[in-house]
Amino acid sequence: MAQTTRSAAANGPDGQRAPAPPPKGFRSAELGWPELHRIPHPPRRLPVVGDILGANVRTPLQDSMKLAEQLGPIFRRKAFGKEFVFVWGADLAADMADESRFAKHVGLGVANLRPVAGDGLFTAYNHEPNWQLAHDILAPGFSRDAMAGYHPLMLDVARQLTARWDEREAAGRAVDVPGDMTKLTLETIARTGFGHDFGSFERSAPHPFVSAMVGTLSFAQRRNVVPPLLTPLVLRGADRRNDADMAYLNRTVDAVIAARRAEGAPGSGDSGDLLDRMLQVAHPETGERLTPENIRRQVITFLVAGHETTSGALSFALHYLSRSPKVLARARAEVDEVWGTEGEPAYEQVAKLRYLRRVLDESLRLWPTAPGFAREARTDTVLGGEHPMRRGAWALVLATMLHRDPAAWGEHPEEFDPDRFAPSAVRARPAHVFKPFGTGARACIGRQFALHEATLVLGLLLRRYDLHADPGYRLRVAERLTLMPDGLTLRLSRRARAA
Repeated sequence: MAQTTRSAAANGPDGQRAPAPPPKGFRSAELGWPELHRIPHPPRRLPVVGDILGANVRTPLQDSMKLAEQLGPIFRRKAFGKEFVFVWGADLAADMADESRFAKHVGLGVANLRPVAGDGLFTAYNHEPNWQLAHDILAPGFSRDAMAGYHPLMLDVARQLTARWDEREAAGRAVDVPGDMTKLTLETIARTGFGHDFGSFERSAPHPFVSAMVGTLSFAQRRNVVPPLLTPLVLRGADRRNDADMAYLNRTVDAVIAARRAEGAPGSGDSGDLLDRMLQVAHPETGERLTPENIRRQVITFLVAGHETTSGALSFALHYLSRSPKVLARARAEVDEVWGTEGEPAYEQVAKLRYLRRVLDESLRLWPTAPGFAREARTDTVLGGEHPMRRGAWALVLATMLHRDPAAWGEHPEEFDPDRFAPSAVRARPAHVFKPFGTGARACIGRQFALHEATLVLGLLLRRYDLHADPGYRLRVAERLTLMPDGLTLRLSRRARAA
């Protein structure tokens, strides 16, 4: 994790005072790319409406993946006056990972979440000071010692999942993988980070927080693809529902914070959870603290991002494991060997599941649940030595295609092969070609939390169950800013040793 100070956030990478921030709001590509005409776009572009022929408003990412295959490592799309540049070639993506020349860009989809998440860690603009303040205060909450403290709570939530799956297995009924992974990861981040129990496994339907969260993500996705002039008409009813969803998220989080304040301060916050740190810990150098409004925004950010992406990663991994018998057998054998006769693993034993971690990484390679990230030029520069960019010009790095670039991943990048992440294979690959958590100073602060949780849960499930895929199921990917397998179910049978 980056440990830069707030003063560094105000300065450029060379320590000089940074220039004023780029203008807010959407900036169409023609404003920042002087030679935009050299970047290919889809054929049959229409006046005014742009590249909408064949587009599906429900699957904009997967549409862009198809265009990427046709148009190459950098291309552009235009719709209703908005032009976007997409990058996915390994060399170009590595160029954009250079923190001295590029920084995070809060793109259209992320900006659409600012009404609810504001200047939280994920949605803050680079020039907003609260993201660095929050980062520096919260980073110790993801240290090794902190992670070891979360481990028993993760196990407790996993027991709720296996109890539910035991019931389904005994009744001969399939399990709803994305639904149950969402319950698991919401409870995990809520309990470890904020001491709150949503009671997800006691409900037959998703918790209202999940429904509101999905509503806000889906609304942000729709705003990406609906022309601004049509928004009042097309999204009129959806706009009202989104307001209600945001209000519910705010009320829920306010109640969590109020309950913690009522409990009183347990100490300095250093030995507590993320909420303790937000409420009690000052910045180690400046003495500044997070404001009440920003604390709310950070809690919403962690509850949404901290469970939505991990649930998708687990769901995709279980899909591939259920359809790859040799991989599943090898991963299970590793779990049995490393964990031995222990009923549940100690914290240190999870990191020893190196092959299972490769399974998770390979699933994240094919379907990174945060499927792209935007980068903007800090100063005038030239991308890849070929495409000039003005300061503030931006592009969306398509991680789903970067992770499929044959230049980095070989001739058959669509194949599921966890050995791509064997140490020798990782060393042989170029840098910056695997980016499921973003890049640079603004990369996901909770990466190690998510990987520990996901590896632990996969190990527990493989140790306990045989997984049986529905032979008629074909992977469908639902898009709501994050990615999730749509309609994925599995049938289970208890392993003899787990009976």
